[in-house]
Amino acid sequence: MGTNKKKYDFTPDYAIPPGETLKETMESLEMTQKELAKRTGLTVQSLNRIFKGEQPINYETAGKLELVTGVPARFWNDLEAQYREQLEKIRELESLKKNLDWLKTIPVSELQKRGLIAHPEEKSEQVREVLKFFGVSSVSAWDEIWTEPKVAAQRSQCFESIPGHAATWIRQGEIIAKKIECKPFDKKSFRVVLNEIRKLTIDHPKVFIPRMQKLCSDAGVAVALVPEMKKVPWSGATKWINPNKAMILINLRGKREDKFWFSFFHEAGHIVNDNKKNIYINDNSNDSVEQRADKFAESILFPGKCREVIPMLRSKQKIISFAKEIGLSPGIVAGQYQYLTRQWKWYNDLITKLVWAS
Repeated sequence: MGTNKKKYDFTPDYAIPPGETLKETMESLEMTQKELAKRTGLTVQSLNRIFKGEQPINYETAGKLELVTGVPARFWNDLEAQYREQLEKIRELESLKKNLDWLKTIPVSELQKRGLIAHPEEKSEQVREVLKFFGVSSVSAWDEIWTEPKVAAQRSQCFESIPGHAATWIRQGEIIAKKIECKPFDKKSFRVVLNEIRKLTIDHPKVFIPRMQKLCSDAGVAVALVPEMKKVPWSGATKWINPNKAMILINLRGKREDKFWFSFFHEAGHIVNDNKKNIYINDNSNDSVEQRADKFAESILFPGKCREVIPMLRSKQKIISFAKEIGLSPGIVAGQYQYLTRQWKWYNDLITKLVWAS
C-alpha cells in the first residue's frame, strides 16, 4: 500500500509526447514511417512533428490512427490530453517558483499540520497547494482579495503586518462557514436569536455550541470555530460571505468562557450595526467601531444596570446568586468583576476553562 501511494503522489517534471507511443506501435506492427504516412494520409513531416510533441493528435488524426493501427481513437485522444495537461502543469510549476518569497509569509506547516493542504516536497507544489486552499489561481489574485481592497480599513494593524497568517485563519473560517446551510439573513430574527443564545451560557459546550450554530444559521449567520494560530492575536472576526450570509469566526484565545462569550456577542454587534463590505477583527483596539461592538456585547450580556452591581459582589456566593438572577454563567459574571475591578485573581475558580476537543 505504501509503495502504491508513493507512485500515485509522484509528479514527474517531464512530459512524454504521444508520438513516442505511436513509434512503439509502428514497431510492433513492423510499419515504416512512410507506410504509416501513406495509410493515414498524413505527411512524413506531420508525423515527425507528432513524434516530437510539436503537433497535437487531434480527433481526426486519432480516428485515422484507429483505422490503421487498430488502437482505439479514445486511447490516442486521452494520451494527447494527458500530455498537454502535463506540459501545462510543468509550465505552471515553473511559473510558481517566482512566488517562493510569498510562500514564506504563509504558515504552510500549520496548514499541513491541520490537514488542510498536502505535503509536497517541492516548494512550487506547496505554492500551488496554498493557492488551492485560498481558492485563487495566482498570488496576484490573492493580493487583490486579501491585501489591496480598502475594505481593510476595519482590519487591525496586526492584519496589515502579517496578512498571510491573518488571511489563513480567516480563510479557514470561510471554508467552514460556506458549508453551513443558512437561511437568508434577517436582522430582526438575529437580534431575537441573540437573547436566546444568551441563555445558553449556563450550558456545557457540547450543548451550547450546536444549539448556538443552529439558532444563528436560522437567522442567516454561520458560526465557525477555528483554533487560534500563532501571530494572530485575535479572539474573533466577522465577514460577510455574501449579502445574505454572515460569518462569525471564533477561537478559544484566553481559554475562558467569559472571553469566548464576550467575543461572540462583540462579533454579533458588527453584524447588526456595521457595513457588510468590511472584515472586522476583534483586536481590542480603540477604534470607534470596535468600541461600539464592545458596547453591544455588554448590552446583551449585562442589560440595564447589571454592570453597576457587579463590582459590589464581594463573595463567591454573591457572584453565583447574581449570575443565577440574571440568567448567566457565574464564570461570565466573575470575569466581568475582574475586568471592572482589575482584581484579576479573584473568583478564577468560577470561570470555566474551554479547550478544543481532540
